Amino acid sequence: MLTRKQHELLTYIDKHLRETGFSPSFEEMKEALNLRSKSGIHRLISALEERGFLSRRHHRARALEVTRLPEEGRPRPVVANATAPEPAAFAPNVIRGDFTNRFAGVKAADDAVAVNLPLYGRIAAGLPIEATRDSGAHIEVPMAMLGAGEHYALEVAGDSMIDAGILDTDIVIIRRGDVADNGQIVVALVDDEEVTLKRLRRKGASIALEPANPRHETRIFPASRVRVQGRLVGLMRKY
Repeated sequence: MLTRKQHELLTYIDKHLRETGFSPSFEEMKEALNLRSKSGIHRLISALEERGFLSRRHHRARALEVTRLPEEGRPRPVVANATAPEPAAFAPNVIRGDFTNRFAGVKAADDAVAVNLPLYGRIAAGLPIEATRDSGAHIEVPMAMLGAGEHYALEVAGDSMIDAGILDTDIVIIRRGDVADNGQIVVALVDDEEVTLKRLRRKGASIALEPANPRHETRIFPASRVRVQGRLVGLMRKY
């Protein structure tokens, strides 16, 4: 699910590409969404790119391509006469699903030392953790992966943390909490509407959310706009 502004921008860019064959300028996008500054457009584009709805060729002006729309299940065709960007990683627009049987074959060596954790949804879904809860979805996790405190699991969407060994569709184990040390990978809620998995860095009165992929940009916010919802303590992957 996208935020309202993300959806408006994606729709506008798609319409502009279809009508003109090239992507709109930042000034045109700012005016179309009635925003005060271009920095807001830059933030929206970065979020859409991270979720796999847009791709762009860096260091080349006006080279955006809509790779998918929220209601579509397949990639968008390349627009004629548009500058061809580098291919983006596949990141399906799935918020919830039936994960109950997905890991049916994954069992701990000893059932007595495993617990069921709630599997809330996809980490790049753009909703607070509480809004992505699916009470019917759980995953069995070895007790050895957990420590004290409350834990939950999330499915990763996108490739923004691949250099930290976290891949698209991986399941991350999160210890719930609202504090984290510098350099820890956390679930962060931005502006009470966007959830992301990033490395946290405090810089004075600001917080930087760092990806682990050079294709994505570090985003810096006032500390008042970011809430930590938990920190990464484990990862599970099905081959």
